[in-house]
Amino acid sequence: MSSDLAPRASGAAPAPADGDNRYKAVQAKLDKLGKAMDDATLDLESLRRSMQANATRTEGVARDIANADLDVKFVELTNNVSLALGGAAIQVRRLHDTAQETADLTYETKRTHSKLYGALDDIRSNRREKTPKPAFFNR
Repeated sequence: MSSDLAPRASGAAPAPADGDNRYKAVQAKLDKLGKAMDDATLDLESLRRSMQANATRTEGVARDIANADLDVKFVELTNNVSLALGGAAIQVRRLHDTAQETADLTYETKRTHSKLYGALDDIRSNRREKTPKPAFFNR
């Protein structure tokens, strides 16, 4: 009952939460977040499958223990492990679904952001004159 999953060493956030709100920076952050969530959904699905397989194997072990006429407490304990793994696999599936929804919403947000501000960024990026700072006209 082993798993091929290993924790990632980076520990860094997929996109830094800094104050850089320029169009291209926001697009890059949304892209990085979406890709990180896609990776998370793949990892979570792998984890779920592994847990479910271990739950099924553990159920078989409980049956083998019962057939070997061992003490019933070992059968019960092994069945409890099987049930716990199965329940954990269900919760991992829920987490997977949430991660997938977050990835989908991230890409939708990126598209909406591009639709709203992409043309403005093109105009601002391709002119020679300096652009006033935000809120300049609010005085």
